[in-house]
Amino acid sequence: MLNYKKYQRVPVEKFPERTWPNKEIQKAPIWCSVDLRDGNQALIDPMVVSEKIEFFNYLVKLGFKDIEVGFPAASQIEYDFIREIIERKMLPDDVRLQVLAQCREEQIIKNFETVRGTKSFIMHIYNSTSTLQRDVVFHADKQQVIDIAVKGVQMVKSHMDMYDGETILEYSPESFTGTELDYALDVCNAVIEEWGPTPDHKMIINLPSTVEMTTPNVFADRIEYMSKNMKRRDSIILSVHPHNDRGEGVATAELALLAGADRIEGTLFGNGERTGNVDIVTLAYNMFSQGIDPELALDNIREAIELYERCCKMDIHPRHPYAGKLVFTAFSGSHQDAINKGVHAMKERKSEIWAVPYLPIDPSDIGREYEPIVRINSQSGKGGVAFVMDTYFGFKLPKGMQREFADVIQAISEKAGEVSPETIMDKFREEYLDKKEPIHFRKLKVEDLSGETESEFDTRIHLTYTDHGVEKSFDAVGNGPLDAVKHGLTETFGKKIKILDYEEHALQSGSNSQAAAYIHMLNSDTGETTYGVGVSSNITRASVRAIFSGFNRLSLGGK
Repeated sequence: MLNYKKYQRVPVEKFPERTWPNKEIQKAPIWCSVDLRDGNQALIDPMVVSEKIEFFNYLVKLGFKDIEVGFPAASQIEYDFIREIIERKMLPDDVRLQVLAQCREEQIIKNFETVRGTKSFIMHIYNSTSTLQRDVVFHADKQQVIDIAVKGVQMVKSHMDMYDGETILEYSPESFTGTELDYALDVCNAVIEEWGPTPDHKMIINLPSTVEMTTPNVFADRIEYMSKNMKRRDSIILSVHPHNDRGEGVATAELALLAGADRIEGTLFGNGERTGNVDIVTLAYNMFSQGIDPELALDNIREAIELYERCCKMDIHPRHPYAGKLVFTAFSGSHQDAINKGVHAMKERKSEIWAVPYLPIDPSDIGREYEPIVRINSQSGKGGVAFVMDTYFGFKLPKGMQREFADVIQAISEKAGEVSPETIMDKFREEYLDKKEPIHFRKLKVEDLSGETESEFDTRIHLTYTDHGVEKSFDAVGNGPLDAVKHGLTETFGKKIKILDYEEHALQSGSNSQAAAYIHMLNSDTGETTYGVGVSSNITRASVRAIFSGFNRLSLGGK
């Protein structure tokens, strides 16, 4: 049994004056990618310089304006990478490099040396403020930790003459989630007063959930408290850096925006230490799904996945929100039916607003239009099979036929598992289009009798067919070609058949302007019913082929 008594609840501050629950996200935050620093240091096989450059260029292409590129004092490869970006003039004027350092002089000096040649950069300094780390790691009291932070700011100021551009200070009280809230505010205010930001020259206060320790609502309370009580708030860009230890990183970030955060640090697809950083891709698409411009060019998820998997040597989980291979896939029969109906309803109504059950966004908006939305296995139903036949091959199966054919496919899936669209189409041909035994329609000659007053019928036909490979023919009359063919089959083979329903439609473009005809037929002697299908560029020939298809299915006793 789990020894739950080993753990204590994290203290939660009371904040009854909270206002964030009544707010909605209205716009995208300032995004900061930390893929190249926080994300990279969490990789089993960190990126080499060429991979980091490729990743950096892609982040710029996506529209990130703040990009944390490394910890220059920690690794020569970090330094070399940043210098190459600058020396090769790969840094756009509106993109700011962010470099990390502890509140240590040699690291701060290294950062200034690293970014020389840029117009501005973000000097990101940090020190841990948590109750636990003050006790067991640093053996320092509260004032000593404040002094470390303030001294870090003083060191930045004292070495700014090394750099010709604008220095933007970012300060992070590491392990903010494990720090007493009033004390975290004291540390941040001390840093703010030492730096002296103004509305025209703001600084960044970044509040990280270095380890996610509580529910997202508690983090939101902490952010709103800090936002309302922080000195010089109009001169502060309030940033958050959520981690995902409790699996709530996305929710934490979204509630933090409601609580006053202006900026979010995270990574593409949530890569990072332990369970990862907050997933910026998911956050951005969440906003997109609510009609908010995420201000990132994420219209090609395939491109993002390919680069991420290649550079990070990690796979995207098939159920990863938006990006997973299976997230726009429905196996359930009821889901498939609802998706099918939703797509058709949008087409019929010519709606410009996306509203399809089970699909929060249109997959084509993010480059997923060529992937199967509906996939067929033993859990699928008639709606899913009908969707595949329509979407992939242009056959709009009559409602009654959907169940008949779905039963055929389910028998296959129960033995083989998932059934591909190609397999479904092959079975459709076998069961309907190529049902040419025992009799196979060959030729038809139609004569109009409407001017002959002595005849009760308006059409005479001469039909040529093969019976078990032997060519034969019959003549028949009726009210139209189909009625005549029915009479001829009944008289020739002694089977009383009745046409219950008939549907036809043009196949989708690319199908050589062919028509598909569906005949619902009844064997009046046995009560057996089935469907026949025919395809031809001539609608009469398509209809006759459908009658022969259905007749063969009745003759063989199979469905």
